[in-house]
Amino acid sequence: MNKKSFCQNGYTLIEFVIYAGILAVLLGVLSTIFTSIVDVQLESTATSSVNQDGRYLLSKLVYDVKNSSTIVTPANPGTSSSTMQVTINSINYTYSASSSGNFQVVNASTGETNILNSYDTSVSGLTFTRIGNGGSSDTVRVAFTVKSSTIERAGVQETKSFQTTLGNQ
Repeated sequence: MNKKSFCQNGYTLIEFVIYAGILAVLLGVLSTIFTSIVDVQLESTATSSVNQDGRYLLSKLVYDVKNSSTIVTPANPGTSSSTMQVTINSINYTYSASSSGNFQVVNASTGETNILNSYDTSVSGLTFTRIGNGGSSDTVRVAFTVKSSTIERAGVQETKSFQTTLGNQ
């Protein structure tokens, strides 16, 4: 008896459709997970940049005002201004926010402008309010908002407001 045995090589159409369906579901799930991971990483980076810049700006202001001999502007108690000028070692420094959203300090003797925030944040709502009346009680309240420019989730950018009181005592 000669029996022919048939070997089946390959897949049937139904097996191929089942494998393709399983692969499509796995790819869909993995791409959703990957997208979520990237979104969380971007959000974390934005939050970190905002917090880091805000803390740095506050620290810089505290250090500079503490080492200053005089707070020139705002000049009178209760006066608010978008700029603050202090004198450190007989040199005037002016702190302000530029129209492009950069927190900057200008050295009056050299004219040099230094930007204090990072490239992926902007500063807005910068106000300086004089509290003390000069002499040993030079005190200023500063408030500003730092906004991230790297991520927008649902049309909202990461922002955080900062406020503190500075004195050169």
